[in-house]
Amino acid sequence: MWTVFIKELNTFFNSLIAYLVIGVFLTAVGLLVWVFPDTSVLNYGYADLETLFGFSPYVFMFLIPAITMRMFAEEKKAGTMELLFTNPVSDTGLIIGKFLSSVVIVLLAVLPTLVYYYSLVELGQPEGNIDGAAVTGSYIGLLSLGGVFAAIGIMSSAITINQITAFIIAVFLCFILYTGLSSLAQVDVWGSYSLLLTQLSLSYHYEALGKGLIDSRNVIYLFSVIIIMLAITKTVLSSRKW
Repeated sequence: MWTVFIKELNTFFNSLIAYLVIGVFLTAVGLLVWVFPDTSVLNYGYADLETLFGFSPYVFMFLIPAITMRMFAEEKKAGTMELLFTNPVSDTGLIIGKFLSSVVIVLLAVLPTLVYYYSLVELGQPEGNIDGAAVTGSYIGLLSLGGVFAAIGIMSSAITINQITAFIIAVFLCFILYTGLSSLAQVDVWGSYSLLLTQLSLSYHYEALGKGLIDSRNVIYLFSVIIIMLAITKTVLSSRKW
């Protein structure tokens, strides 16, 4: 597993992918949080990182599939999957190694935004006047959501040999699971099931964590989706033996 993990990280950092993803994420959220007048925290009149945590999932929705789209699709297209399977690494180790390398890229993209939090602590009137519990919950939610998107991306890459197809499938699934379900729940056809549909959406649990009350049920739900997506990936890889 660790061999795969290190190999994937080396691949990311020996190409432009990691630098591009981290740079685009920080530039996009930086402009939204500090520069654009409609979303700038400097125009709020109070210390808040709602812009960062509100827009980041949508930026991740495109950037994380861009990281993961090559993971299995490229191996299949290049014909190196069989070689990969001959290595002394189990399918589970292979999947987890690739998943963890994606999560590290997400973590490296999010970590610099702690500077935003520190800046608001210093700028607050009085100093430190910011809801630290809400920010902590939001960071836990954002990293968990990044893990979910990475798992969806890896699963999408496992079911096709075309990277572009994997990217499109992953973006679509991320959108549907994050906000599509809650939007569908607002259609007046579900009756009493609309609440269930809302609770199945990732945004419901992500936003709940951002309120500052870290309910283990929200974290468990997000991690359950990760496990389900990785389990589907393992089933797809195992299908070669059928």
